[in-house]
Amino acid sequence: MRSVLRFLIILLLLLPVPLLVFAQKPGGVTLSVEQVLHQQQDAWNHHDLESFMSGYWNSPELTFFSDAKANEGWQSALDHYRQTYQSEGKEMGHLQFSGLKVRLLAPDAALVRGAWQLTLANGNKPHGLFTLVLRKFPEGWKIIHDHTSAAEP
Repeated sequence: MRSVLRFLIILLLLLPVPLLVFAQKPGGVTLSVEQVLHQQQDAWNHHDLESFMSGYWNSPELTFFSDAKANEGWQSALDHYRQTYQSEGKEMGHLQFSGLKVRLLAPDAALVRGAWQLTLANGNKPHGLFTLVLRKFPEGWKIIHDHTSAAEP
């Protein structure tokens, strides 16, 4: 009986430890996921599209929905960004993400919702919303799905 009582006391003392560790994980995940977006924002604002794209999963299975079109693959996403923001007469402008909401779906999966706004040299400020799905890989969190919409001009 003493052994059982001792075991129960030890169990009760140790029970909060896993709960505290788990309670801290979502905040750490949120910071890690947000860091991906902050790095993308900084890369964009330095007109470094290749560094911006490092936040995406470099795979043909990446999905990217924009302009009412579904694109598949990292290269397709890069081509879309180049055509839309770096081709003749286009500019990248200054990117600002806001209202980020990160929801942990699993230990290696997260959903992010937020808003984006570009400030262009002519004063225009295109903006919209996005929903991202990220997955944790050995090299870190990467966007595996991006659904971005733009408000009507």
